[in-house]
Amino acid sequence: MPSRIRIALLGATSHIAKGLIVNFVRSGYPLTLFARSVENVRSFLRNNCAEHDCIISDFEGFSSGTYDVIINCVGIADSVKQKAAGAEIFFLTEKFDNLILGYLYEHPEALYINFSSGAVYGTAFSEPVRLDSASEVCVNRITSSDYYRIAKMNAEAKHRACGGRIIDLRVFSYFSRYVDMSANFLMTEIINCVKNDKPFVTSASDIVRDYVSPEDLFNLVLKSIDALAVNTVYDVFSVSN
Repeated sequence: MPSRIRIALLGATSHIAKGLIVNFVRSGYPLTLFARSVENVRSFLRNNCAEHDCIISDFEGFSSGTYDVIINCVGIADSVKQKAAGAEIFFLTEKFDNLILGYLYEHPEALYINFSSGAVYGTAFSEPVRLDSASEVCVNRITSSDYYRIAKMNAEAKHRACGGRIIDLRVFSYFSRYVDMSANFLMTEIINCVKNDKPFVTSASDIVRDYVSPEDLFNLVLKSIDALAVNTVYDVFSVSN
C-alpha cells in the first residue's frame, strides 16, 4: 500500500488523466479529482475503476484543499479544436497554471507535475529531438497553428523562472482505450476507417510514431513524485525510440 500522499489531479476528464486515474486507483493512491463536469468523472470511475479513495470536485474547490502533488492535465489536445479555440488556448493554459502556481507560492513543499507537449519543438520531425534542438516561430507571421506551441513554451519558461518543485512532461504521442474516438488523431482516424470499412487516405511517405502507454506514463509520474527538489522538463518517449 503506498503512503497516504495527497494527490490533486486537474482536468480529470482528459485522455491522459483517465489513464493516470485508473492506475493510481488500482495502485491504492487516494486522489482528489477536479473537472468542469463532476458527473462525467463519477461516470468514468463507475465504469472503469470504482470511486475508491477519490474525492471529486469542480475547480472552485481546489484552493481550499491541501496537496503534496498537483498534476495538471488541463488542455486541448485535438489539433482541430486547438485551431478553433483561438486565444482561448492561452487563457485556458494560463488560468489553471496560475491557479497551481499560486498554491505553490503558499505551499513551496508541494510538487507540481505539468503535462506539456512535444509540440514545443514544432511539427517537423525529420529526425529525433536532441538537447540542442531549437524551436522557431516566425514572429511576424504567427498563425493559429502556432498558438498551442507558444502557450506551452510560455508555461515552461514561467516554470523555470518561478523555481520551486515543478516538472514539465512533454508528451509527443500517447494512446489508450480511453481516447475520444471523435478526436482528430492519427490512431482514431485509422480505427474509425477500419470500423467503418473506409479507406485510410494518406501520402506516399512512411508514417512513424512513438507511442507511450498509460502504464509507462504512470510509472514516469511515480518517478517524478519520488524526485527530490527539482525544477526541470523531460521529453516523454519510449525506450526503443
